[in-house]
Amino acid sequence: MSAPLIGLVCVAVMLLLIAFRCPISLAMSAVGFVGFGFIVAFKPAFALLEKGPFETLTAYGFSPVPMFILLGVFASKARMSAELFNGAKTFFGGWRGGMGLAAVTSCGVFSAISGSSLATAASMARVALPEMKKNGYVPSFAAGTLAAGGTLGIMIPPSIALLLYALITEHSVGQMFMAGIIPGLLGLVLYCATIAAIVFFKPDVAKPGQPTTIMEKIIGLKGLLPFAVIFAFIIGGIYGGFFTPTEAAAVGAFFTMILAFVRGMTGTQFIEAIGETLTLSIMIFFMLVGAEIFGYFLSVSRISHSLVELVAQLDMPPYAVLFCVLALYVVLGCVMDSIAMLLLTVPVVYPIVIAAGFDPVWFGILTVITVELGLITPPVGMNAFVIKSVAPDIPIGQIFRGVMPFVISDIVRLAVLIAFPSLVYALL
Repeated sequence: MSAPLIGLVCVAVMLLLIAFRCPISLAMSAVGFVGFGFIVAFKPAFALLEKGPFETLTAYGFSPVPMFILLGVFASKARMSAELFNGAKTFFGGWRGGMGLAAVTSCGVFSAISGSSLATAASMARVALPEMKKNGYVPSFAAGTLAAGGTLGIMIPPSIALLLYALITEHSVGQMFMAGIIPGLLGLVLYCATIAAIVFFKPDVAKPGQPTTIMEKIIGLKGLLPFAVIFAFIIGGIYGGFFTPTEAAAVGAFFTMILAFVRGMTGTQFIEAIGETLTLSIMIFFMLVGAEIFGYFLSVSRISHSLVELVAQLDMPPYAVLFCVLALYVVLGCVMDSIAMLLLTVPVVYPIVIAAGFDPVWFGILTVITVELGLITPPVGMNAFVIKSVAPDIPIGQIFRGVMPFVISDIVRLAVLIAFPSLVYALL
């Protein structure tokens, strides 16, 4: 068999392994090793298996990943989410659906230093969901709002997904972070507009909150201050050339740790924070190791090169190629974790999209938004299951129903960014 044909067979086997619940990192490693052995030889394949994990785990470029995760965990331990939600709730005052707006806004602000959609959803749900239910919000609407709000963590920098995309494609992390700001804020605005539309057409899903004075609103904004300082420090430091992404993440994590201790974090909670960070980091790094081995296999199998040639022969319009790739992400997002999907697919589709003439930064933003949809679409929908773990009394079907208007909102955002690419480049 030719190398591309062996490659396609191996990819099919890998997808079959994933369908049978094999860990994605193990599936990528095993298929990459066996495929490389069949195409090249098994002696070099064993050498690859020996050096691949070492090179990945010692690569300086990947060191911001655990630091940004640690930063987000410390922010959660500092109970910053509670103060943030209370301040936002005061600001929106007596508006119908005000708590929903406060929840989504809080998710957007919290994600600005969390970098993780799952951490954002979990932290804000513990604070906001009981309050929303107590104030008469329909459970499906409350849960759907928080599940969708959590997805903002994958786009608003610092974002683990944008960081990994930059590292995989060898682009500037600072550029990707800056490019993500306006699309992230656009997502926040569209989510707020979605909530306003829902409560306008279905007033019974949410009750008005307690009216507040102008002074109370201003005082409530103090909950934003720690987030604004840390966000400005990280993004300003990277973009201004004062820090590398690794240095910015480490310093940001250190100051968030100090803030957490000042706010009463105990030694036990500190150890828990380290444990949570290690657990998430190990999961991501195992997938990075698998992606590294799988990447070598893709290179020798020439799958990407063959696909580029095939697309050229089909003479497809560039936007048809783009829509096919995005449609693939939507389908994969229904059954696969977002980080795994990025690591698995970007090395394959990236050359195709670049050959079609699209800008890699713009495509990266579209990719991450499309991957974001997978966090709230069934049957996987990780954010929906995070909300389910916080509120086991709400059926998962109700959570998915509550989140569907926000899926439409994300599709609108994709359309806007495709029609107006300049929104991505505005801050570059």
